[in-house]
Amino acid sequence: MLNTGSRFLKVNHAGEMGAVCIYSGQIFMARLTAPSLVTRLQEFREHERDHREAFRAELAQRGVPRCRSYWLCAGGGWLLGLITGLLGQRAIATTTAAVEHVVLRHLDEQLATLADQDPAASACIGSILVEEQQHHDEWEYLAGGHWAYSLAPLVRLSTEAVIQLGLRL
Repeated sequence: MLNTGSRFLKVNHAGEMGAVCIYSGQIFMARLTAPSLVTRLQEFREHERDHREAFRAELAQRGVPRCRSYWLCAGGGWLLGLITGLLGQRAIATTTAAVEHVVLRHLDEQLATLADQDPAASACIGSILVEEQQHHDEWEYLAGGHWAYSLAPLVRLSTEAVIQLGLRL
């Protein structure tokens, strides 16, 4: 049975794969629908790749395999990125802000849970917070006040569902 820190790391690793794939799908479509965002999307995708690598390295050090939801996150992320990229700049911004909103809440909860239990997991999770907050804040600013913002509740619910599934796998 895995300890709490390892379970959190596994689901976070899968979630970062999903984030990389969301950005990849958005980049693919944004070349047509929102070319001004492509460079920023690529930069943030690199952040997510770095986060994924940090979680992968910590899992490897613990001898823990990746989460069984890893490829579900990848496929779902790619599809979400393609669809929202097709819908343009505001849908891209809304989707990313909504995902990051849920992720930030979970990371805060994880850090509170792990504070004294698992310093290595806590340090790994804490290492990505600043960039995740930056992603949220930048995209939230672009998202507000547009019809695409109505996508946010659905994206948040879906993100929460995938996280909960990952914690159980």
